[in-house]
Amino acid sequence: MIAPDMTVRDRISALIEAELQEAEAGSDEMLRKTAHAMRAVLCTPCETQVNFSGGLVQRCWSVTRGDGDYRVIYMPVAGYFALCVESDFGPLDIGVHGSALGCFGSV
Repeated sequence: MIAPDMTVRDRISALIEAELQEAEAGSDEMLRKTAHAMRAVLCTPCETQVNFSGGLVQRCWSVTRGDGDYRVIYMPVAGYFALCVESDFGPLDIGVHGSALGCFGSV
C-alpha cells in the first residue's frame, strides 16, 4: 500500500513488491520464476542519471543491480519502469517501458 507520507524510495519499493507478490501468487509458472529471479537482483532504489536518445538526461531510480548489460529503473516523471543498457556514460534507455517485472522479464 502506498501512503502519502512515504518516501520516494518506499513508494517505488511498494510498487515493485505489489507486482512481485501478485506474480508469485499467480498460476503462471514462468511469471513466478521471473519474479523470483527479479527479487534476487533487487536493490534499494537509488537515484541515477539515465541517458535518453537525443542527448536527454533525466534523474531516475535504479531498482535492480546492473548485471553488466542491463538494469531496471523507475522513471518518476513518466510514472513507470524502463529497461536500460549499461554504457560508458551510464544507463541508456532502450525504449522498453511498463511494469518493473515486464521490463525485467524482457531480457
